[in-house]
Amino acid sequence: MNLFADFEIRIKNALETIDIVKEKRSEVDFGRITVEPPRDQTHGDVATNAAMVLAKPLGTNPRALADVIAAALRADPDVSEVSVAGPGFINLRLSTGYWQNLLASMIKAGLSYGRSTLGQGRKANVEYVSANPTGPMHVGHCRGAVVGDALANLMEFAGYEVDKEYYINDAGSQIDVLARSAFLRYREALGEDIGQIPEGLYPGDYLVPVGRELAAEYGPRLHNMPEEDWMPIVKDKSIDMMMAMIRDDLLALNVTHDVFFSERALHANGAQRIRQAINDLTFKGHVYKGTLPPPKGQLPEDWEDREQTLFRSTEVGDDIDRPLIKSDGSYTYFAADVAYFKDKYDRGYDEMIYVLGADHGGYVKRLEALARAVSGGSAKLTVLLCQLVKLFRNGEPVKMSKRSGNFVTLREVVDEVGRDAVRFMMLYRKSSEPLDFDFAKVTEQSKDNPVFYVQYAHARTASVFRQAKDAFPDLDFDSLDLVGSTALIDDPNELQLIAKLAEYPRIIEAAAQAQEPHRLAFYLYDLASFFHAHWNKGKEQPELRFVNDKNRQLSIARLGLVHAVACVLKSGLAITGTAAPEEMR
Repeated sequence: MNLFADFEIRIKNALETIDIVKEKRSEVDFGRITVEPPRDQTHGDVATNAAMVLAKPLGTNPRALADVIAAALRADPDVSEVSVAGPGFINLRLSTGYWQNLLASMIKAGLSYGRSTLGQGRKANVEYVSANPTGPMHVGHCRGAVVGDALANLMEFAGYEVDKEYYINDAGSQIDVLARSAFLRYREALGEDIGQIPEGLYPGDYLVPVGRELAAEYGPRLHNMPEEDWMPIVKDKSIDMMMAMIRDDLLALNVTHDVFFSERALHANGAQRIRQAINDLTFKGHVYKGTLPPPKGQLPEDWEDREQTLFRSTEVGDDIDRPLIKSDGSYTYFAADVAYFKDKYDRGYDEMIYVLGADHGGYVKRLEALARAVSGGSAKLTVLLCQLVKLFRNGEPVKMSKRSGNFVTLREVVDEVGRDAVRFMMLYRKSSEPLDFDFAKVTEQSKDNPVFYVQYAHARTASVFRQAKDAFPDLDFDSLDLVGSTALIDDPNELQLIAKLAEYPRIIEAAAQAQEPHRLAFYLYDLASFFHAHWNKGKEQPELRFVNDKNRQLSIARLGLVHAVACVLKSGLAITGTAAPEEMR
């Protein structure tokens, strides 16, 4: 049960009984009414702005309207107190019985508590990482990988049908550089002294195995071929081995994809799919022949002062029109983006989310314009930009990796601190803000380390059940009825913990709608804080302990509360891609 959705219905039903609303029902819009936790918990359990948003269309004073609405809400048996604050905010305090019934519904739902039908089965595609297959994943890719993966999990939990996609940038000049770098390592594997890696080639030793594989498979034969003959062979081998390494690195981070889409597929058969996508835009009136004025500042590589085939993107929200076909007949990089988006649209996705690095900020408007043109405005496209991650060790910047040649690899970070620490901390700040990641701090066993603090809370819930087994060895915990005793839960601290659990469905929907998975990480930390605080009260006040060997039925009731906490922690951690341990050493 979603408490806030429940009371939104109750408040709207109460409004329908008020004379002034009934008289002007056609003039008021209930869509602007919000029901949420009050900013100050001392004000109550639920707050609504109903009087604030309805007063003007009803031609009345917000405070006066709030008093009338408050009177109607006092008739609800689950409302113990109603108050009006400020210019007309209405605060509700709920009855103990309501919290007890809500806890019972949480226990019954188990790990399904918080699941939503918000997405209504709409198909969504979340594309993330999508790094060039020219080397191992680095820490910059790490953040986008975690954000994209957690967002996809979150949207699925909120009722969307989600596919996780990786776009393999396996076409273009960087792949030629990769092949030449691998060919150099191939010559090295044959026994040649290659000396220092020439500037312009990839220097990392991750290409050494590629060279060895080529040498083992082809011997010296490739060395005697002209470049145009060995290039496609080395390209294929290099891409395959780089993608195998990338998949393995991502798996170490608990990141998986449903679809791996190759850019080279768009260029196959004479770039047939790109040509078809441009023809589709042309048919819809979005393509013309023309020239572009030189952009201010540094000229981009694909700019030409000649007539080109252009996408009329300014008519669908972009700043400038975009080249599709150069004057020499070759396709621009953006032309492949057109074909790729059309392919996604043709696969039936209602929403398409691109998780990109902060350096792709210039792509946002052109992609949004493309979505409007291809879909006629029916498809929603969102670009999420992930800011940089800076690595520190005890406050000192971390040096570059020898393995990669010029950056710290994702795998090195995961191997040192573990995937749970990496994943949770990558979500513990809004993705549009820079993130400082300190190896020392993320491995601390303290409240200052969010992942430890949340996982420790889940481990404590498991320890409560172990304590209960010791206290009541005759109890059959596999068939224990945790619902039947919820009426015994009436301590204010316990009710406060239920109230925090009640926020979970709302957090799920709000985070999914805003496409901000960091909200879930923040909530889990807050829930852990509430649970730890109540645990500590039990140390000072034995009557508040979850297990009391002198009160069997109350202990069972409190086990139900602990079970609900455990389910929400485990469910939320699963969405973030983080484990929920039952013991921590």
